[in-house]
Amino acid sequence: MQVILLERVGRLGGIGDEVHVRNGYARNFLLPQGKALRANTANRTRFEAERSAIEARNADAREAAQAAAGSIDGKKIVIIRQAGESGQLYGSVSSRDVAEALSADGTPVGRSQVDLNRPIKTVGLHDVIVRLHAEVESNIIVNVARSADEAQRQAAGEDMTVVSYEEEPAPAIEEVFEGGAAAEDAAQAVEDEAGEDEAGDAENGASEDADLEEAAAEAESEDDDKS
Repeated sequence: MQVILLERVGRLGGIGDEVHVRNGYARNFLLPQGKALRANTANRTRFEAERSAIEARNADAREAAQAAAGSIDGKKIVIIRQAGESGQLYGSVSSRDVAEALSADGTPVGRSQVDLNRPIKTVGLHDVIVRLHAEVESNIIVNVARSADEAQRQAAGEDMTVVSYEEEPAPAIEEVFEGGAAAEDAAQAVEDEAGEDEAGDAENGASEDADLEEAAAEAESEDDDKS
């Protein structure tokens, strides 16, 4: 569809330019928003007759937007959303969500004024452009977090998308060697005790053999005396 622009529209052009756009874009956005007219003979004549008034209105709107931009530029808003440990949102944050958050914070803007190329899908600090006028834009920071506490930590510079695992500290080298020495001492003690038991058994066996030999000698001596 061929249209006549009544204000600057992105990269399409400025006031009075005739451009060709998709039918859906013209019917759903440019025409109902008062940003363009269908390019035909009647509208061309109408535009030229009203051109001075259209340009004056645009200048007033631009000045008002520039004044408002001073209070919006650099503004930080917080949006709380559920997310996994890696920071991936269970859902997303859209331009409508950003516009509602700004409006709730005292800065009323429309959804179409939030220039968000794609929905936000992770926690973190996101730079977003707000176009208060076709020729005036402001930059805001959208702090998407799982809680107010995490939002404060992100604002302080902490990265909440990093998963940290707490590990138990490794034992000191001294503790390792002390434990090893204790184990060796215990093993040596068991070995020594076993050796003592074996020596005791051998000593007892030798004593019993000596007693038997002594008893046999006495019996033999008694037999000699009798004979």
